[in-house]
Amino acid sequence: MDKPLVDVRGISRHFLAGNHVVKAVREISFTIPHQETLGVVGESGCGKSTLGRTLLRLYEPTSGEFYFNGRDVFKAKGKEAFQLHKEIQMIFQDPYASLNPRMTVENIIGEGMDLHQPMPAHVRRKKIERFIEMVGLGKGVLNRYPHEFSGGQRQRIGIARALAVKPGFIICDEPTSALDVSIQAQIVNLLKDLQNQLGLTYLFIAHDLSVVKYMSDRVAVMYLGKIVEIGETEKIFSRPHHPYTRALLSAVPIPDPNVERKRSRFLLKGDPPGPFQIPTGCPFHPRCPLVRSECREVEPKRKEVEKGHFVSCIL
Repeated sequence: MDKPLVDVRGISRHFLAGNHVVKAVREISFTIPHQETLGVVGESGCGKSTLGRTLLRLYEPTSGEFYFNGRDVFKAKGKEAFQLHKEIQMIFQDPYASLNPRMTVENIIGEGMDLHQPMPAHVRRKKIERFIEMVGLGKGVLNRYPHEFSGGQRQRIGIARALAVKPGFIICDEPTSALDVSIQAQIVNLLKDLQNQLGLTYLFIAHDLSVVKYMSDRVAVMYLGKIVEIGETEKIFSRPHHPYTRALLSAVPIPDPNVERKRSRFLLKGDPPGPFQIPTGCPFHPRCPLVRSECREVEPKRKEVEKGHFVSCIL
């Protein structure tokens, strides 16, 4: 069996806030084979974006290991770290804040190329034209600035910037959440086409479960910094085991009004706990409608409930 391109082992990322420690990401482990997509879902504040930024080393990990194509990303230094930064890129959530307003589109896309592979100006221009056309924009936009574009166009520029250094792994941090619904579909289809065309591997972070279902080969469900369920997309959506996953799927509306009116909801109690105090036992137990006494005392370990489908739940 081939080794996975992405191998994450027990990653944690904690922050110090006054006298408190915020455990934003706690002992996350997963693998992603070459040219596949792992979707990551969960409520706001569960640690999805922090996980992505930690993998990119925008945040240094508190503990854990991350291997990309067999190389230890967190221990890499010097030239090796520089090369890994080229091979692991990110598409950010806000397509305006992530682009330098003082740079033209040509220089935004070419900045990474200048850093990693300097080349003559005419060759650079040709490559940049190729990347901007690859994301569905004409080469006539290269001398314009970010404020002259719509949100969807700016996100296409951000995608072209990530592609320009020819990465193998792209972390998509909610790349459609700031866009109109019709534009979201265009960006998702573009990412799919680029994956097939260039052989890319994605970590796709999102709120929208329908987008995650369409994009992902496997899905990881996060709650309070931990993965509580992970498995193939079809299994997660058709046979969810963790109560939290069931609640998330229950909240997704069904287009048929007759079915929507009759179906029963799997409702949670209250709001997520504050970031400073993770509940003892199962972190989900204060909100779980199926809670038992042992849930308050024992933190469940990940179990394989069917091949490739893992759940952290006593039930």
